[in-house]
Amino acid sequence: MSDAFQDRENTFEKQFANDEAIRFRAVARRNKAVALWVADMKGLSGADAEKYADAFVATQVGRSDDDVAAALKTDLEGGDVDLSDHRLRKKMDEEMAEALASVKSGK
Repeated sequence: MSDAFQDRENTFEKQFANDEAIRFRAVARRNKAVALWVADMKGLSGADAEKYADAFVATQVGRSDDDVAAALKTDLEGGDVDLSDHRLRKKMDEEMAEALASVKSGK
């Protein structure tokens, strides 16, 4: 009987690890998409936008959504771009949904 419980526990642990890996990849994709959106609003394009987005993603690893939003807001204010918190959060939510779908589909 204890083997069945051990098997069940192992299955839950594997599922948790898989869910966390999916979430990590989705958050990174979301952060890059939102950073590219912010870069566009700041007037960056092409290689400069990619460089900004890659640097942003690297600095936000392991940070909360609140920290990511605050960093984006600070970057926007530094570029004299006025954006409401609501609009920023809505964009983050939209990109997260798209990123999760993309990661789960294996793209």
